[in-house]
Amino acid sequence: MTGVGDDTAIPVLLYHAVMDGPPDWIAEFTVTPQQFGTHLDAVAESGRTPVTVSALADHLAGRAPLPSRPVLLTFDDGFADLPGPTAEALAVRGLAATAYLTTGALSPGGRSLLPPAPMMTLAQAAGLERSGMEVGSHTVTHAQLDTLPRRDLTRELRDSRAALEDALGHPVRHLAYPHGYNSGRVRRMAAAAGYETATAVRHALSSERDEAYRIARLIVRRSHTVADVENWLAGGGARVAPYRDGPRTVGWRWYRRARAVLRGPVFAG
Repeated sequence: MTGVGDDTAIPVLLYHAVMDGPPDWIAEFTVTPQQFGTHLDAVAESGRTPVTVSALADHLAGRAPLPSRPVLLTFDDGFADLPGPTAEALAVRGLAATAYLTTGALSPGGRSLLPPAPMMTLAQAAGLERSGMEVGSHTVTHAQLDTLPRRDLTRELRDSRAALEDALGHPVRHLAYPHGYNSGRVRRMAAAAGYETATAVRHALSSERDEAYRIARLIVRRSHTVADVENWLAGGGARVAPYRDGPRTVGWRWYRRARAVLRGPVFAG
């Protein structure tokens, strides 16, 4: 059910690039710097407490309570704006955030399915942490994980985490599934690979009862207005997780699996 002022809801907002004039393939999932500023001001004025995914993980594992009315800001892929103006916009407002990085797209000579775009480098990941962001894995190539054979899925989960741990010098606890695509097998293997949480998409609000290995997020699109963001911050405008996948989601997953058998790994986007 779509929440209307649901006090149990936790908005987990998913951003990609924050830029003017993005490449066509990612344009729908970008916001301009001006839009982003108004969104962050809405967060700051909402009375919610921005937390990292680690804070939600600690709550879901029973290690620590969440603050009253939390909100999470997350960023996928690692576009070039992230360690610069985007990190600065967050820091000046004192807002915590979590960045999930696609390591193959950020490494010289790395292998990635992401189309060309201005990206940060893996060497800048430590700077994200110094600015106050948490860093997690977004796999190596940005493939549709639920279509991969076991060996390739293991490599995506293991190698991305290892590259980030080398760059940061400490364990990496969290994963984001590219485009949210996952399955029971993917979730089990993410746990076996050592991740404590994994975020999906689901176009839904999370909650204190959400599933640790498919935390619901809301993709922020260029067409979303500040009123949409304010509605999510109020606990409305979307379903509240957890809930079971519907027939359309399951059918789409099987279609993509069949297509991957014929065509090989496909960009999750």
